[in-house]
Amino acid sequence: MTHSDAGRTYRPEPDETRGNQLSGPQPNVAGAAGYPDAPPRMGFFTDTTVCIGCKACEVACKEWNAVPEDGLELTGMSYDNTQGLGADTWRHVAFIEQRTPAGRDSAAGHPDVDVFDAARGLGGSLDATAPATGTAAPAGQISPVSPDGRTELRWLMSSDVCKHCTHAACLDVCPTGSLFRTEFGTVVVQQDICNGCGYCVPACPYGVIDQRRGDGRAWKCTLCYDRLGTGLEPACAKACPTDSIQFGPLDELRERAADRVARLHVSGVTEARLYGESPDDGVGGDGAFFLLLDEPEVYGLPPDPVVTTRDLPDMWRHAAVAAVSLAALAVASFVGRPR
Repeated sequence: MTHSDAGRTYRPEPDETRGNQLSGPQPNVAGAAGYPDAPPRMGFFTDTTVCIGCKACEVACKEWNAVPEDGLELTGMSYDNTQGLGADTWRHVAFIEQRTPAGRDSAAGHPDVDVFDAARGLGGSLDATAPATGTAAPAGQISPVSPDGRTELRWLMSSDVCKHCTHAACLDVCPTGSLFRTEFGTVVVQQDICNGCGYCVPACPYGVIDQRRGDGRAWKCTLCYDRLGTGLEPACAKACPTDSIQFGPLDELRERAADRVARLHVSGVTEARLYGESPDDGVGGDGAFFLLLDEPEVYGLPPDPVVTTRDLPDMWRHAAVAAVSLAALAVASFVGRPR
């Protein structure tokens, strides 16, 4: 399989188009799924440092995909009443409340703005010991304004979604072909083929895919496959007012994310880290990855996800060896029996 690019013929490496690979890096996911002339792999980069928790992405997702309401049950524990991803929640904005010393990371989402100085300019008072006027920090820096010992509530907000894994266990275990890989490298469920067996639910290392009550079939984010086919961006990214959800070619998003983390580190936000972007992780890298300000567990994400079908070949080999051994023992005991 070859295709031309600016007059040059590109021949994929063998590992780029090899199918049935259950783990490890896979440079050409769509090629491995049988699309020789696929467009670039598309995905999401979610920068949680600029998420304001407006839930516009949740609403846009439901409206475009006709996802039914998910109960409207107040938990009494947080402003986050969605609680998690499910068959009726394809986007979930988590609200994580933390008590943390107020300081440089309080403005982590706005590296070019001294929000404390801006508040004083509007007549606000965030620090009784601070002068009435101040000088904004230089661009790219965050000025520590709060006094030592003061603590405040810190909100960590993050819009979670299906990760569209490079190695998707849900797709591997589906017996009907309901789950399939698109030419954009995403993973989609075809509800008219799904038989409701539920194998995909425990197979997902992130706990994303779910069966709908009263229906039985599996549902999850499609990365708005119908919109991608016409050149539109997914509804959630389109609705995000702060560009916390960024959509585009996955390679470009990874470069953009690495630059963002580097700038945050220079600004003193050393806890900033990427999650799910590495092709060397347990799922071969995610099609939807995140910039976090704390450990993944804080956001309800597994610290070291591994595709659950990775060890299937070894398991079948061990089972075959055990079966052959038992058969050999049975034959040996029958042959050696006194007549």
